[in-house]
Amino acid sequence: MLKIDFKDVSFIRNGHPLLDNISWQVHEGQHWGILGLNGAGKSLLLQMITGALWPSAGSRSVLGETLGKTSVPDLQRRIGWVSFAIQSRFYAEDPIEEIVVSGKFASIGLYQPIDDTLRKQATQQLAALGIGHLITAPFKQLSQGEKQLVMIARALMANPEILILDEPCTGLDLFAQEEFLHRIAALQQMAAPPTLIYVTHHTEELLPLFDHLILLKAGQVHACGPRAQVFTEQTLTEFYQKPIRIYPFANQRKIVLPR
Repeated sequence: MLKIDFKDVSFIRNGHPLLDNISWQVHEGQHWGILGLNGAGKSLLLQMITGALWPSAGSRSVLGETLGKTSVPDLQRRIGWVSFAIQSRFYAEDPIEEIVVSGKFASIGLYQPIDDTLRKQATQQLAALGIGHLITAPFKQLSQGEKQLVMIARALMANPEILILDEPCTGLDLFAQEEFLHRIAALQQMAAPPTLIYVTHHTEELLPLFDHLILLKAGQVHACGPRAQVFTEQTLTEFYQKPIRIYPFANQRKIVLPR
């Protein structure tokens, strides 16, 4: 089954193509990294996945549903999203339990009572991420790394089929980043793990599990396909238009640095 199928998708604003003729397929069992500099169109591409943005041209199918012929709110409930932007919409005094349970309803804030089933599920999600002890804490007491783990627990409450990780290491120090990436890697051990889409500027964040990459530049696909074919010095030198070298990094990851 194709999880994502974009055909010739473009998005034009004020006569300027911000996404230009994007064709992209994500198959079941694949996990993708999206790499691009500022202004490359990464956020627009994510909004196209969820149906939050409508293309100027082209067609999209996500989780077997054709956009334009399906309910966007229903589709969005099947897609989890973790980002600093979502995290910033919660209040300092919000209890962690309420934040996590809100993911079940795809809401910012909780407008339903928490029954025993929801409480148990929230507790399990937090415990699996190593932060079960924080369930009664207010959001303001958490470190930035802990807050991002709470965002993952929240996203997983709805059992998403796709989980988007939108620059999730923003604001994390070295140790918090490594802990966060360790927890991301562990998601593969879930009984039915979601398809992961990881967006970043930084190649060293791309875990080995991200077996496919798309390089996005000025709204166009520069390269797309299996990681081994895309993550090469020649391709990345052409992508950045500057000479680079690829070096080993922690836990089988690699870092790209100027030559």
